[in-house]
Amino acid sequence: MVRMTKSKTFQAYLPSCHRTYSCVHCRAHLANHDELISKSFQGSQGRAYLFNSVVNVGCGPAEERVLLTGLHAVADIYCENCKTTLGWKYEHAFESSQKYKEGKFIIELAHMIKDNGWE
Repeated sequence: MVRMTKSKTFQAYLPSCHRTYSCVHCRAHLANHDELISKSFQGSQGRAYLFNSVVNVGCGPAEERVLLTGLHAVADIYCENCKTTLGWKYEHAFESSQKYKEGKFIIELAHMIKDNGWE
């Protein structure tokens, strides 16, 4: 008996000529290195990166949370392929000094790996 399995398809593939970040659990592309804003963020499970934009992620409902930099409205983001929670999206910053984070994404290092051209 031959068993057919469906191959994984992602919503978006990032160009292979660019350094990218992928989900450590299923290797779905998440972000292009050019979209990286900062490497000095803290997630709930350790270090995290702040990105301008990401791909292949879903967004949960926004909720208010007190983070290290104050009160923010954030929505958890998860990998569309394997459904692992990766980090969050900043929906609203209540302090004026934190407004630059609005619409940006945090992905924790524990959930991503580097792909393509990092040598």
